[in-house]
Amino acid sequence: MGLAENVGRVQERIARACARTGRSPAEVKLVAVSKTFSAEAVAQAYRVGLRDFGENRVEEAVPKISHVKCQISTLQVGESASPQSLVTWHLVGHLQSRKAREAVRVFDVIHSVDSVKLADRLSRLYLEAGHVMPILLECNVSGEESKYGFPLATVQDRARWMADVEAILGLPGVRVEGLMTVAPVVTAAEDVRSVFHTLWQLRGELATRFPQASWRHLSMGMTDDFEVAIEEGATMVRIGRAIFGRRRQE
Repeated sequence: MGLAENVGRVQERIARACARTGRSPAEVKLVAVSKTFSAEAVAQAYRVGLRDFGENRVEEAVPKISHVKCQISTLQVGESASPQSLVTWHLVGHLQSRKAREAVRVFDVIHSVDSVKLADRLSRLYLEAGHVMPILLECNVSGEESKYGFPLATVQDRARWMADVEAILGLPGVRVEGLMTVAPVVTAAEDVRSVFHTLWQLRGELATRFPQASWRHLSMGMTDDFEVAIEEGATMVRIGRAIFGRRRQE
């Protein structure tokens, strides 16, 4: 299948998952994860209507984003009055503090803020740039040691996390808009439903305790489990393989 057909099938699956829980597909943003794929592939995805793209590594994303902007600039000229013509770049992979300055320069949203230290670094950089940037807080709901994110396995972990959230909400330059998680790799998507449900519950707790933030986004769900994530409240799904095909290393 071609890329346009792949996007159409993913959008149909999103619509069906939304219908099962009485949601509108407009509530779910499709983020096409283009890591390891070329700028040409991203430009092709743009041509078939995608506007949100996710990258995992800053060093790969910086030159790619520049090339993509060059490739689609002529298309955007004719659409300049339309907000739908604008591309939004999401950093969905782990971010090291030493790479934060480059990330601030090229990304529009960072999903993977997993410490007060990183949030503070981003806050100072965004203030230097003269604007406020949306971020999501990454949560290690499953407790896997291989996963990044704020640890939430114990009562003590959650108590520390609440204090960290309060500290991050007080930082200028960043605007917390929700939570993100990466579910374990499992054979059946149903096996990770509890991970997504837990993140949904955590967002509810935070919305009650810290109503000054919007908490509007839950970034969860990838190619193998995004329908279950949508049923559990996802507002952003991060889809790579189902759109672009298997990555080079797979």
